[in-house]
Amino acid sequence: MNKYTSGGNLLLDPAFILKKVGVTGEMSVADLGCGGAGHFVLPAAHMVGNKGVVYAVDVLKEVLGGVESKAKLEGLSNIRYVWSDLEVVGGTKIQAESLDVALLVNVFFQTKEHQNILQEAKRLLKSGGKLLVADWSEIGSPFGPATEKRVKKDEIKRLAQSVGLKELEEFSAGDYHFGLLFQKV
Repeated sequence: MNKYTSGGNLLLDPAFILKKVGVTGEMSVADLGCGGAGHFVLPAAHMVGNKGVVYAVDVLKEVLGGVESKAKLEGLSNIRYVWSDLEVVGGTKIQAESLDVALLVNVFFQTKEHQNILQEAKRLLKSGGKLLVADWSEIGSPFGPATEKRVKKDEIKRLAQSVGLKELEEFSAGDYHFGLLFQKV
């Protein structure tokens, strides 16, 4: 256990997720829809090291400010903060085909534009780059989004295939989350 996996409210283990997608030193990684906790951004920044870069991407500017404050406390200087609406294909100010890894964690229940978001993630990935989707399972729980707002993993698989992403693996990302790993071919 480390500082990112301690505490009683752990739902997703960032070390497990980042290892599952193969994050290593010198990579270019983006957490698309990162949220204010920096739950994946900060550990990814440590994993890619000073020769790598992590993009914290979110539609809310104040969220990015929160991640930036936490990164400064940890002495991290390899994070770039990108204000973007992922629903707009071509709108994220990251160079196309530049990412080794993209993450979409707990994003799909917040929007109806699933295909656009997958298309935007694919646009940013290098050929052979990987996309990891982790989202809420359809099981009921005392927290998280309402069950009817949760997106079925088969729907995400179908849409990912329709934009040209190849499914590599389906896995349990935690007690309440599924994980899907795709690759840009």
